Amino acid sequence: MITGLLGRKIGMTQIFSEDGTLISVTMIEAGPCTVIQKKTREKDGYNAVQLGFIETNKDIKRPIKGQFDKAKVMKPTRFLKEIRCDHIHIEDIEIGEVIGVDIFNTGDIVNISGRSKGKGFAGVIKRHGFSGAPASRGTHEYFRHGGSIGMHTFPARVFKGKKMPGRMGNEKVTLRNLEVVRVIKEKNILLVKGSTPGSKGRLLIIQKRLVNNAVIRYS
Repeated sequence: MITGLLGRKIGMTQIFSEDGTLISVTMIEAGPCTVIQKKTREKDGYNAVQLGFIETNKDIKRPIKGQFDKAKVMKPTRFLKEIRCDHIHIEDIEIGEVIGVDIFNTGDIVNISGRSKGKGFAGVIKRHGFSGAPASRGTHEYFRHGGSIGMHTFPARVFKGKKMPGRMGNEKVTLRNLEVVRVIKEKNILLVKGSTPGSKGRLLIIQKRLVNNAVIRYS
């Protein structure tokens, strides 16, 4: 069975556990996803399945449309993502098969990947936590600057990766070891303890955590 699914972040809420503890959870619309394509180790070098999520009526490019036609899917999907399947027999998965939220159980430990919120162009204090220049001792119009970036005659350049102002956020983030608190199968809803990457409506990839090909559950 596939141990990963595509989902869409709905938002955060709070629920009570069985012992009366208030828990903050993220609501995720997880699936249903359709298997559009299979990748095999013999042909592609690795085992994976390509999942489609959320039907769309928008026009799509012809090469991608060919993938849906080959899978005999009536409507194309808005999202297409691959899930690695190195731990299962890829032959057991059929193209066109629909995978639902019922692959998850309460107590499962999952890793969730998504794109973080974009925060635009940011300076070094907000982006990297710099202290800035002193507010006294002659400092003039230089309070939130990053300081000198000059180098010596050798190497006479700025090294790549130096902490400087730039775009902040909007990058892939993976949060690990999150607990599945509740599974609402009839509504395809997954409640996960804590927060997840991105804003409301953002695509998420939910994968069970495996150790020696066994699913890890919270005890």
